[in-house]
Amino acid sequence: MNDVTMDWPDEARLAEPATVLKTDEARFAPTGPAPGATALPAVLAATALAACGDGSDPGAADGSDAELQAIRRRVRSGYPSPRSDAEAARFLLQAQAYATATDIASVRSGTFSAWLATQYARPPGPTGWDWLNARGYATIDSTTRYFDNTYPGDYMIWNQLMTAPDALRKRCAVALSEFFVVSLSGLDFAWRSHGLAAWWDLLVAHAFGNFRQLLEAVTLNPAMGYYLNTKGNRKEDPATGRVPDENYAREVMQLFSIGLYQLNLDGTPKTDAQGHRIESYSQADVTNLARVFTGYDVDMSQNVNTYDAVLNRNIPNTTPARLPMVLNASRHSTLAASFLGVSIPANTPGAAALATALDALFNHPNVGPFFGRQMIQRLVTSNPSPGYVARVAAAFNNNGAGVRGDLKAVWSAILLDDEARSPAGLTQTGFGRLREPMLRFVQWGRTFGIRSAAGRWKIGDLSNPATQLGQSPLRPPSVFNFFRPGYVPPSTALAVSKAVAPEFQIVNESSVGGYLNYMQGVIRNGVYVNAPDQPNAGSNASNGYDITAAYAAELALVTDAAALVRRLALLLCADQLSASTQTLIVNALNATPVTAASTDAVKLNRVAAAVLMVMASAEYLVQK
Repeated sequence: MNDVTMDWPDEARLAEPATVLKTDEARFAPTGPAPGATALPAVLAATALAACGDGSDPGAADGSDAELQAIRRRVRSGYPSPRSDAEAARFLLQAQAYATATDIASVRSGTFSAWLATQYARPPGPTGWDWLNARGYATIDSTTRYFDNTYPGDYMIWNQLMTAPDALRKRCAVALSEFFVVSLSGLDFAWRSHGLAAWWDLLVAHAFGNFRQLLEAVTLNPAMGYYLNTKGNRKEDPATGRVPDENYAREVMQLFSIGLYQLNLDGTPKTDAQGHRIESYSQADVTNLARVFTGYDVDMSQNVNTYDAVLNRNIPNTTPARLPMVLNASRHSTLAASFLGVSIPANTPGAAALATALDALFNHPNVGPFFGRQMIQRLVTSNPSPGYVARVAAAFNNNGAGVRGDLKAVWSAILLDDEARSPAGLTQTGFGRLREPMLRFVQWGRTFGIRSAAGRWKIGDLSNPATQLGQSPLRPPSVFNFFRPGYVPPSTALAVSKAVAPEFQIVNESSVGGYLNYMQGVIRNGVYVNAPDQPNAGSNASNGYDITAAYAAELALVTDAAALVRRLALLLCADQLSASTQTLIVNALNATPVTAASTDAVKLNRVAAAVLMVMASAEYLVQK
């Protein structure tokens, strides 16, 4: 904190970013036994939570009283409701990545499960697809060339995360986007931003549905088809030596369903008599499964081409970027396929073969622990105990009403578990997770009510680690996401204890300084936008800070530095900012006196400095 030059409004720079990194890592590093070695009292696999009873996947939940009662009957939690504003804020930071005073009051008015049921019943907000169309991004024009650009997709996803009324659903969709990965950076087809919007809308629509239907929707999505080569994948041809593309067959097993090694219910690997981990699938499984995914291609049945004389090419309409891929039977393999102990006879129709394959993946015993553990990592802690994983996997296997794959049951199991809710985690150095940079940015925006004056929300790709966040939603560098779930930072205390810290894979001296410097400018001034009154990425006389925070409640406390910091400590890190750190920040703020007579600029400087110092602290960066 002493390394931060707070000379507002000048563009101060932060010295020695590595110091922040080391402090952050030290707070996260476990001492003593490896995380999970001492699990909280087991509630056993029987703590599966009830949610959607019929396993259907309409996208929106009904949030019925019967559903809520089923959840209450099944949950055996020692912490059913928040006992303080801090406990409510902690729950909200896990569930939706931000907490406002209104949200805290809502959680405190009942139980955690009641709040979840209300959120499950909330209809999805406006779709990303409709948002693009409403702002003219479906226009075919050789000047703007929206059909060849990705920046509308960035504007879309930032708007969704910053403004959507269904924040829990959107947070769960972000977690799903880091498991089922499609990256805007890897899409190269007409209307790629619309394709990404359709992909995002798919994750949102299925976030509270069933994993089986989600897996099928993912498989047939055109953006996924382009990204992992399912689109246009053709059957074998002995005459030319062509064989089906194996990319999706491999990744749907390795990354999207069962993982590399056979797992126990608690996520620990199964081993053979020699103590070696047992692989989940073989190359033969990949080769056979690849036959199932042949014959699928983009649905052009509703396409109308528009000839562009300037570009001398036909431009399709946006519809093919949204419709599920369709089967061309003549290109589908008719060979028999055997994989994961399942056999599909030769000449099985393509749709039936696909259903059999997806059923086999969905019903594999690995899916609950493999998927559940990673969702715990995304929302609560990087190193969940085996008992925690087992309880979440049990909820995946049976929601309490005999339904497998109910995602509402999974989210409830993750967020209501004693390991998530117990205050014990606050003092366990191995508990928690490093906040992802893009989620810190979203938290800042949602907490302080940012708005786009022109309504364009032109926040672009923020992936540059040296000058921006080092991360941007739906833009991971590969199908392996931004970071691996099993990443262990080398040459650290984490490596000694064999604890994983996935988000640290995108952390280095450059990214730490880049984040702090970027946030310093944004917190104080807002996001600078070129041509905020125009949909395209041009530049004109209206360039300026179109996207800014309100800070209304914070400015009301600006003359009382201690009260201001206490409010920020609650909202940004659920009162997990230590007294010593709060004192350090208060003293830094009081070094520049602010009174009721101070100018608006001086008052804003104090608020911005306080927010930055909290968001730069290790106690904020590691979410407990």
